[in-house]
Amino acid sequence: MLRPLTLADHPGWADVRKRSRAWLEVWEPLPDRGLPDPAFDVEAYRARCGAWDRQRHFDSAYGFGLFLRDGRFVGEISLGTVQRGPFQSASVGYWIDEAQAGHGYVPEGVVLILRYAFDELRLHRVEAAIVPRNAPSRRVAEKLGLREEGTALRLLQIRGVWEDHIRYGITAEEWRVRGHDLVAKFLE
Repeated sequence: MLRPLTLADHPGWADVRKRSRAWLEVWEPLPDRGLPDPAFDVEAYRARCGAWDRQRHFDSAYGFGLFLRDGRFVGEISLGTVQRGPFQSASVGYWIDEAQAGHGYVPEGVVLILRYAFDELRLHRVEAAIVPRNAPSRRVAEKLGLREEGTALRLLQIRGVWEDHIRYGITAEEWRVRGHDLVAKFLE
């Protein structure tokens, strides 16, 4: 299940972030200097949830917690950089608890967010940008049959280094052809 995170989710979210810190942070930008870590500071987490709520309100980004059927928090899936007008596009991002990796939860969550992006938000294109050496994230894109479009050089700062990213994409036309198969395979 995907749903917006709330203050009540902080204990589970913080536990996952603390336990999986070394595994996750190698793929993430450095945090802004001087800001508190939401894994250790509930007010910083509250502000993070508020930022997602504001972005959702302004149709600029959609962040969701990824939860198992029993209600356990296991990761996040988001649509960021939503662009309207002639673009009608967004970028998908995802991360998962190291202890839950490899169980197929991320591909399932990405299919859910693709369905939301194309069927509810009426976007035309969703892309993922992944560091080439991040084999598990690349496997998700490949498992879902996202089209590899090439490498963007020094696209994003990861741990203080400007890293190349392989870009994957899917359009609304492709979703209309393949979406029902992805839903049947990963959601039913």
